[in-house]
Amino acid sequence: MRINEIFCSIQGEGRYTGTPAVFIRTSGCNLHCAFCDTRHQEGWEMTVEEIVVAAASYKPRHAVITGGEPSLQRDLPQLVDALHEVGFYVQIETNGTHLLPHTIDWVTCSPKVLAETVVLEPHELKAVFQGQDMQPIEQMFHPQVWSLQPCDTGDVQRNATILQAAIQYTLSHPQWHLSLQTHKLIGVQ
Repeated sequence: MRINEIFCSIQGEGRYTGTPAVFIRTSGCNLHCAFCDTRHQEGWEMTVEEIVVAAASYKPRHAVITGGEPSLQRDLPQLVDALHEVGFYVQIETNGTHLLPHTIDWVTCSPKVLAETVVLEPHELKAVFQGQDMQPIEQMFHPQVWSLQPCDTGDVQRNATILQAAIQYTLSHPQWHLSLQTHKLIGVQ
């Protein structure tokens, strides 16, 4: 598998915000979103066993497989199984454009191109909000948790406008939960 980094931190987004976790960031993505804040193109090849040893060296037993786009990794099913074997709860963050192993404990789907999305019933839908019409997303997905995440544009003034719009949207559409990028607010990776 091509891995960008493995590190221990606090989950900063969505349903598991605040949860200590081991992040397994894969390299590469099939989408190239202008607002992406992750440098995930670099990396090195690791076996499933090497990844599990590295992840197990940390105390938390909540693993977040993220990227880039982890579903592009051919050995993803074997990694999920191996992490389960050593006691991990496995969460994945995906753009939803490829099918996933059914053994993942929690799927967070953050769709970017609706026409390409195949993961339609994730546990959690995390929509990156820039003020767009949310109705197509609301009609397409059936998650347990609806997370609305204001887009971080890198522009303080634009971010404040987007945040206010996201707050207003969640107030008028209460199935959505406001999901801030807490890790950025508290200054952790």
